[in-house]
Amino acid sequence: MSAPPVLVDIKFNPEGVARALKTAFPDRGSINLADPADRARDLHAAEYALLWKPDADLFSRAPNLKVIFSGGAGVDHIIGMAGLPDIPIVRFVDRSLTTRMSEWVVMQCLMHLRAQYAHDIKQRRREWAKLIGPEAAEVTVGVMGLGILGQDAVAKLKVMGFNVIGWSRTRKAIDGIETFDASELGSFLAKTDILVGLLPLTPETTGFYDSGLFKKLRRGGALGQPVFINAGRGKSQNEADIVTAIREGILGGASLDVFEVEPLAADSPLWELENVFITPHDAAVSEENALFRHVETQLARFERGEPLQFVIDRAVGY
Repeated sequence: MSAPPVLVDIKFNPEGVARALKTAFPDRGSINLADPADRARDLHAAEYALLWKPDADLFSRAPNLKVIFSGGAGVDHIIGMAGLPDIPIVRFVDRSLTTRMSEWVVMQCLMHLRAQYAHDIKQRRREWAKLIGPEAAEVTVGVMGLGILGQDAVAKLKVMGFNVIGWSRTRKAIDGIETFDASELGSFLAKTDILVGLLPLTPETTGFYDSGLFKKLRRGGALGQPVFINAGRGKSQNEADIVTAIREGILGGASLDVFEVEPLAADSPLWELENVFITPHDAAVSEENALFRHVETQLARFERGEPLQFVIDRAVGY
């Protein structure tokens, strides 16, 4: 008896997904709900599903699932869905995705350190004007979220010479890094010049980055004004508060890869604010071939009776 196919309902890059699926899961095949030929398929036999923002009725159509695989590092697009079965949910962890995220974080920190926005303005004006700023060791980067992505970013920021501290809901022990837990948020923020957000989206982190939080960041540090960088989840930030904080000088700048509503509206004031860098949620994009290899590896473990890796804790939402 052949193994049941993997159910795939992924709402990004349909051409890339379809192309990669041609060679993925060779021992069992797949049902791609983005393919018109598969949309009306009977899904009762499906045991495994790979999902990113799946159809609302998916779990009623596929009632016999054993494992759900997220198409990305986050699972907030699945948690809270109607009919979500009480089965393991595995998030995507991949070296390439982790590396891409750290590249983006380090790049943004360096651009604020070296006043890249101001240099860009001078270049467009054809002005030869030297801007002498602090070195990395004079600036404290506070990373919020110390999972796999956060810990890799911390390590690479340290290599660049930044003073790095870390915050997570429960304290994490990281060699050479001062870390803080939920009860020490104020102390963490007071030491932070550049705040890097890599938190998962949970009820507690929804709207978390707001004016009250920004006002607690260190003022008068080497950068003059604190900077906010977010590549975690858009709904963790209050964009109206970011705009106000920058206009009022509470923040000296920002780098944002994620937004409350995506794509970011063309009339959002964030596009034109001084010292703000905008990227279209591409800091760390899930690469389809790596994603399918990850699922194949976990499926093999599961069917050998070994524990799945990267299973989320439903109680905390990540």
